[in-house]
Amino acid sequence: MTCHITIFGRRLPVWLIPLLSTLALGLWGLSRQHSMWRDEAATWQVAGRSVADIWHMLGHVDAVHGLYYLLMHGLFECFGPSTTTLRLPSVLAMAVAAACVTVIGHRLAGVWAGLGGGLALGLLPAVQFYLQEGRPYALIAAGAGISTLLLVTALQGRGRTVHWAAYWGTVLLCALLNWLSLLMLAAHLGTLFWTRPRRGTWKRWATAATAAVAGALPLILFSRRQSDQVSWIPPLTWHMMIGPAVLLAIGALGALLDRPRAGALSLAAVALPLLAVPQIGLIGLSLIQPLFLDRYVLFSMLGLALLIGAALGAAVRSIRPRSPKASRWLVPVVVAGAVGALLPQLVAKRSPASRVDDVLAVAADVRQLKKSGDAVLFVPAARRDTALVSPDAFAGLRDIALAAGPTASGTLKGEEAGPGRIRSAMLAQQRILLVTDVPEVARPVSAERDKVKAAVLKKYFTAVEDEQVRGRRVTVYERRGA
Repeated sequence: MTCHITIFGRRLPVWLIPLLSTLALGLWGLSRQHSMWRDEAATWQVAGRSVADIWHMLGHVDAVHGLYYLLMHGLFECFGPSTTTLRLPSVLAMAVAAACVTVIGHRLAGVWAGLGGGLALGLLPAVQFYLQEGRPYALIAAGAGISTLLLVTALQGRGRTVHWAAYWGTVLLCALLNWLSLLMLAAHLGTLFWTRPRRGTWKRWATAATAAVAGALPLILFSRRQSDQVSWIPPLTWHMMIGPAVLLAIGALGALLDRPRAGALSLAAVALPLLAVPQIGLIGLSLIQPLFLDRYVLFSMLGLALLIGAALGAAVRSIRPRSPKASRWLVPVVVAGAVGALLPQLVAKRSPASRVDDVLAVAADVRQLKKSGDAVLFVPAARRDTALVSPDAFAGLRDIALAAGPTASGTLKGEEAGPGRIRSAMLAQQRILLVTDVPEVARPVSAERDKVKAAVLKKYFTAVEDEQVRGRRVTVYERRGA
């Protein structure tokens, strides 16, 4: 089915409008005022390593993101490291996701449902946050859009072997970017139960799904050995379920407006499982091990956008008999109103304050505060990312706690010496710069090394300068009686 819409006398593919709209939103303020937060700093410093060094690291930590790091390494090699190179893949991916939502909505509920859903996706607050994020979640959303479109094609009776092969490859690629994306298979299973396709479609889907899971299984089993890296995620609480509950309520309302029938392929039959099942599935997994982070199921927002499109399409259909001209302006007016209402949020998402910290801002403070011969410490050790992303700012400083660098140790933050050795090294210094979190976001010190750092600074040193900026803090300590 060819999807076109006439604008100012020109026939354009419907999917092109949300694609360009999402692309424009993504390019707007892409550098976020030259800021970078801790998650993106991990991507930056790993992507700058050689393939051999990345492979060495994946054997110790972050194997779940291995494919993404290798992809970003290739882009950094081709285009050079910059915030544009870091974030542009996410912008392009979410634009593709918006185009897929548009095509799915158009096929199942008409042009206005498709156009409304595609435009809505780019405006959703969660999507706005990860639209400009140097992490893999937008890429997975694009994969979810492509795989869902392929499934709809098959359910409409146009699926061929090449479609099922593409479905398998897309799902597997998403799983290799983050294997929790396999929850999309559970969502597609819900659609199949709802629409009751022929036995041949069931068999082809089961074959493709099983092959995708089997392909990702080695990564799943291996990454489970690195589960300590998600040990910081808090246990599931009732207040954490408010957001998913609201989304599901909105989704149910949109499904009612679409008037789905059991056994029929409808927009709700595709969208509601895509919204609800990954959310519920992640909640279920979090009861076993805390894993509930909205970014792990960002792709479920495609289901919400489709349901918003269904509601807009239903509104257009109800108005058209009475006022055909007004019905054509309903979706543009609603989208323009949404942009106006969300404008403060859109601006806020493009400011450094939208993230918990900024590794680049504190590096600038270090550059101004350091003196020749100074030492530097990081609490916790993960705050070393500031030095890894901005090595020039730390030139001349001695990292006295570091025993093996991140690249040599195959880690993200390096390996630090034992508490006794750190204490001795500190007592030999006259000035130490401490890079840490601001009190508002700092977690209680738990590592023995960090407790030693704090104790020695308190007993033998005096803070003489202190700067706090965008979630990070650098304090200059001088030895008493120096």
